[in-house]
Amino acid sequence: MKAFFYIQTFLVQNRSNRAIRICIFDTTLTIRKYPTMKIHNFSAGPCILPQVVFDKMAEACINFNHSGSSILEISHRRKDAVEVIDTARALVKELMQVPDSHEVVFMQGGASLQFPVVAYNLLREGGKASYLQTGKWAENAIKEAKRFGEIEIIASSKDKNYSYIPKKYTVFNDVDYFHCTSNNTIYGTQMKEFPSVEVPIVCDMSSDILSREIEVDRFGLIYAGAQKNMGPAGSAVAIVQKDLLGKTGRNIPDYLNYATHIAKESSFNTWPVIAIYGVMLNLQWLKEQGGVAAIAKINTQKAETIYAEIDRNSMFEGTAVAEDRSQMNATFVLKQENLKTDFDALLKEAGIASLAGHRDVGGYRASMYNALPLESVQVLVEVMKNFEQKFG
Repeated sequence: MKAFFYIQTFLVQNRSNRAIRICIFDTTLTIRKYPTMKIHNFSAGPCILPQVVFDKMAEACINFNHSGSSILEISHRRKDAVEVIDTARALVKELMQVPDSHEVVFMQGGASLQFPVVAYNLLREGGKASYLQTGKWAENAIKEAKRFGEIEIIASSKDKNYSYIPKKYTVFNDVDYFHCTSNNTIYGTQMKEFPSVEVPIVCDMSSDILSREIEVDRFGLIYAGAQKNMGPAGSAVAIVQKDLLGKTGRNIPDYLNYATHIAKESSFNTWPVIAIYGVMLNLQWLKEQGGVAAIAKINTQKAETIYAEIDRNSMFEGTAVAEDRSQMNATFVLKQENLKTDFDALLKEAGIASLAGHRDVGGYRASMYNALPLESVQVLVEVMKNFEQKFG
């Protein structure tokens, strides 16, 4: 409805830490009613984050560390900013039990920039690498790596629209590294184990990093875009086995050289302070929950809850092979597509957001990253049950 005379009053905190009351007058403003119900965010990325992270980031945007400055305007070389990135790196090492043989670096460009950077740093001139093709992001990684040398696709699940993880394949010792993608957000599949090989394993863990325990020393390189499970978009992490570097015979541009970022402690260039601050806060939250081991148990419970309902409910069908189902991204479709509008209406009524599946699969995708509470999965399951009762 329209208001002939509208006054809005709210409090903000200025840089002197003093409250100021601001009034806005508008004679034509439309008064909107904002939802007060809880939103259950199943977004595939950027991911859901804990409320405490949002609160602290919002506060830092106005007054970071009680300094009178916003985190959006401070130098990345200022002492308290350096503490942010140092703490973020230290928390990755602690939570993932990174051995001394490896180093943690933050870079920009997301996982997509890591695709060519991996090959630049690890694929020798005239060398060869083996790739496991399990989805769109693996395809993109292969495409970029082919610019640098011979790439062998040793196994692929493309024949069945990436609905499974290939099992029986051989990685030969004449390659510089073996590359795989641990979790496939679009298709809802996840590697449950990694092969025992004699060459370095490189893994894109963008969508399941820190969601389960892994042995980092089994990998030559782990990389991940932050926005799936670590924090807000704007950065990527790489966990690099240091003695693998400097052996390709390539003249690598400084920014694309892992050694550069290791030497500069992730501060070779102006890094995204607010994004890394979000990562740091999220990692602190994860540590407070009991770390990776504790969150892995909750993630297993969430996955078991949704998959049990998908398999039980006569109205839905999972799209991924059962043994390869992802704990992070549950993909499923309606058996009766003509009822989509009805199901979507129930989802909206329950406050469930961002459940739509990727266009390559269709249907629905429940992304259940670390910060998504079990309660949200239970609400979704209840909606699915109600839908079956009403339309089944």
